[in-house]
Amino acid sequence: MQGKLDAATLTERLAGTNLPADPRLVDVPTSTFGWPRDLVADIASELKPAGVLIPLFERDQGLTVLLTERSAELKHHAGQIAFPGGRMEPDDGDIAATALRETREEVGIAPERVSIAGYLEPMPTVTGYAVTPVIGFVDSSTAVIIDRTEVSATFEVPLEFLMDESNQRRGVRHYRGRELPLIEFHYGGYRIWGATAHMLIQFRKVIFEQ
Repeated sequence: MQGKLDAATLTERLAGTNLPADPRLVDVPTSTFGWPRDLVADIASELKPAGVLIPLFERDQGLTVLLTERSAELKHHAGQIAFPGGRMEPDDGDIAATALRETREEVGIAPERVSIAGYLEPMPTVTGYAVTPVIGFVDSSTAVIIDRTEVSATFEVPLEFLMDESNQRRGVRHYRGRELPLIEFHYGGYRIWGATAHMLIQFRKVIFEQ
């Protein structure tokens, strides 16, 4: 961990980030945890744009990150830990609008309750999406109202825990007959892995490796 993180510090360090010119384009060489380049290139060949919000709350104990546990009934990533978000629709003005709309639909946080602080670069998922993470501060008085068809639960994790490299673990997943390395976090009985863990690590790099 490299210094105390507060809203002012994060806002300053995210000030140089921007919405992607094309939310479908991902950086293939650096968008995975050492996955084979040919596999990533195949996944990234025809991606659909999607956006997620990394929602930050200012609590008495410091900044926290809101995460969701996806419904077990969903077709993709059922039961996994994720940020609120989803695919871009034709009426969305940009990928930030996608993230905010999906956040309202999944956890009841209205766009006007979110102050966008910055963005991460789009990254590919094995389900065929280029996901742009949007980082935003949520008014601390905002109530979370879950859409049970998409989300089974929400929980908050201290940002400092997720930004501390000593709290991450290494693991593997099997995909298309290959054993692929991954990084995960364990907090409060939840396992945070896959694209969600990847986004958190990219977030850390933006904040601390300027």
